[in-house]
Amino acid sequence: MFDFGKILGHMGIPAMTVASVLLLMALASLAVFFERLVAYYRSRAASRRFALEAKALLDADQADTLAAKAEQAKHSHLAKLLGTGARTYLAATKKKGSVAPIELTKRELERKTELLHADVRRGMGVLASVGSVAPFVGLLGTVFGIITAFQGIAKEGSGGLGSVSLGIAEALVETAFGLMVAIPAVLAYNWLSTQADGIMLTLEDARGEFIDFLETRHSDDGVVAHGK
Repeated sequence: MFDFGKILGHMGIPAMTVASVLLLMALASLAVFFERLVAYYRSRAASRRFALEAKALLDADQADTLAAKAEQAKHSHLAKLLGTGARTYLAATKKKGSVAPIELTKRELERKTELLHADVRRGMGVLASVGSVAPFVGLLGTVFGIITAFQGIAKEGSGGLGSVSLGIAEALVETAFGLMVAIPAVLAYNWLSTQADGIMLTLEDARGEFIDFLETRHSDDGVVAHGK
């Protein structure tokens, strides 16, 4: 009969160290997954609300109000992007330079998009590392289990099943533990990557639409109205 407690008690310090590392990796994966899950939910909810306000403000040519509203939408990646664009354009139109305001806004939005991309995918490297490394960590535990099995043979002076069974069971448990940590991490990484790509696609579309709005409604040296 499978007795996990007996196997756990039989583990030596190296095997217990490997199991502890795998446990920490599993906890780290769970922490990243749930943190990103909450962050994506908040971003989508806040962005949906902000998008409706932003459309009305852009139609009314109120870029200054848009920038102010964006400051209030703390969890929205869309608000962070459009708020940056509005503030950059307003500042550029007030301060004449050799580069047109719309061109400056384009450059700033590109930089902001890169920063938001890094923010959206924050912590994903942990899941990728756990998914790729955990099986090898489990394999290391397997090696320690096999070593324990051979030590049992040496101690008993025979190769009977009784002398090696706990060592083999320990090795298999470590292997299974490594896979149990790695597989959910890979699945979580793939799912979160899909969600992150969706958010970034929305931001790319919003950036393009905002630039199109500026180019359609304003000349390169024009000024956005501060309210009507």
